[in-house]
Amino acid sequence: MEWSACLDEYEKLVIRMTTPRVVIDNAVSSKATVVKVDSARKHRILLEAVQVLTDLNLSIKKAYISSDGRWFMDVFHVTDLNGNKLTDESVINYIEQSLGTIHPGKTTGSNGLTALELTGTDRIGLLSEVFAVLADLQCSVVDAKVWTHNGRIASLMYVKDCNSGSPIEDTQHIDRIEARLRNVLKGDNDIRSAKTMVSMAITHTERRLHQVMFADRDYERKPILQPGGDSPVVTVQNWVERGYSVVNVQCKDRTKLLFDVVCTLTDMEYIVFHATINTAGDRAYLEFYIRHTDGTPISSEPERQRVIQCLQAAVERRASEVIVLLEFVWSFSAKLLDHAFVRRTFEMLMRTSFSMNRV
Repeated sequence: MEWSACLDEYEKLVIRMTTPRVVIDNAVSSKATVVKVDSARKHRILLEAVQVLTDLNLSIKKAYISSDGRWFMDVFHVTDLNGNKLTDESVINYIEQSLGTIHPGKTTGSNGLTALELTGTDRIGLLSEVFAVLADLQCSVVDAKVWTHNGRIASLMYVKDCNSGSPIEDTQHIDRIEARLRNVLKGDNDIRSAKTMVSMAITHTERRLHQVMFADRDYERKPILQPGGDSPVVTVQNWVERGYSVVNVQCKDRTKLLFDVVCTLTDMEYIVFHATINTAGDRAYLEFYIRHTDGTPISSEPERQRVIQCLQAAVERRASEVIVLLEFVWSFSAKLLDHAFVRRTFEMLMRTSFSMNRV
C-alpha cells in the first residue's frame, strides 16, 4: 500500500474515532428519553451538546457527565415542556444528527442580517427609544433578544436595511447607528458604560448575551432589589486529593438552566470533567468537578468568590425576560391602541411589573 493511501486510511480512522456516537433510548426510563453521547474530549464540546438540547426547548431532568482521560461521555434524561418523553421521529433524528456532527467553535455567516450588540444602564422606556432610533435610521428589526440584570441591560438584535432588505454594510451608516444608540443607552451617572457593536456574524444569541453581560461585569453590581427566597445558592470547594474544584448549584428548576451554568463555566475557561444534575419537584441540584484549561483547580479566595458571583448571575439573568416582553409589546402597541382604558391598563401593568420583578 502506498504511503498516501496509508495516510488516507489513518485520517478516516481519526474521523471515526473523534465523531460523536449518539444513542437515544425510550426504554431505559419510564419518565424520560435517555440521550447518550460519546466522543473524544474537546474543550467546549459539553456546551455544544447541551446547546443542541436546550435549543429544542427540552427539559433536562437528569444528567451524568464524565470526561476523564481523552474520552467524553454524557447521559441526559430529557422530556418535552409538558414532561413527556420524545416520540416525534423528526425531533429524535434531528438530535441524533446534530449531536453526531457537533464541532466546537464553529461560526456562521451573516445570513443576510446585521447583528447589533447593545449594553447599557437599564431603565423603563429604554427599548421604546432604541426601536424608535432604529426605525428613524431605516433599520428593520428581524429578531431581538434582551436580558436585564442588576440594573444593566444587554441586547442582541438582528436587523437589515428597510429599503433594500440587505445587511447594513455602509461604514458611515454603521457609525451613525452606533453613535445614536450609545447616546440612548448611556445612563445619567454612568456615561462610559454604554457600548454598541455592529457585526456581520450571526452567533448563538443566548450564548452571546451571557458573554456580553459577563464582559459588562453585571455580576459585580449590587442588586436593585434584595434577593428573595428563590435566589440560587452556589458553593465552591477544592478536592485537594484529586485536584478538582467542586461547584454546587441549588436553585429553582427551569428550562435552559444547565445551558446557562455550563456556558458561564466554559466562558470562564473552566473544563467540566464530571457532573451530576438532578431535579426534584421544582428544585434543581447541579454538581460540577472542574479545572482550569491548564489542569489546575481554583487557587485563591477571590477567584472562588468570582465563580460564585458569576454563576449566580448566570442563573438570574433570564428572570426578567417576561418584563422585557411587556415593554416590547407596549412600545409597539401604544402607537396602535387608541382606547384610553386599554392604554391605562398597559401602563399599570408596566409600572407594576418593573417595580416588582426587575433584578
